[in-house]
Amino acid sequence: MARQNLSSGTRWESEVGYSRAVRIGPMILVAGTTATDTAGNIVGIGDAGAQAEQCLANIGRALERLGGSLADVARTRIFVRNIDDWPRIGAAHRAAFSANPPAATMVEVSRFIAAEMLVEIEAEAWLESDRA
Repeated sequence: MARQNLSSGTRWESEVGYSRAVRIGPMILVAGTTATDTAGNIVGIGDAGAQAEQCLANIGRALERLGGSLADVARTRIFVRNIDDWPRIGAAHRAAFSANPPAATMVEVSRFIAAEMLVEIEAEAWLESDRA
């Protein structure tokens, strides 16, 4: 199976040594994704729900670039700075996956790489047919 690595071009990828997403056959793994815009600016500072929406939009774009979509996501892992924000984060997750909810985990973590980040989300997608 051919492997495709996707880069978003952020400095973190080269500094840490990771890819935004990796596709091997029908599987796409999306690395922990934060609420940044295309210029690398954090979106939704102080609003965990808005940050979750941006994370999920970024995941959707990565999946699309590798031939998938949010509809193909089978699992998400949601890392949050404050578990009390779960209703707003959960609402964003529910909206993104209303037609076909994935298996999901949400856990509170002590901090992220930037203090303004409130949410980070990973995703695993499985394509029904190999569309590459």
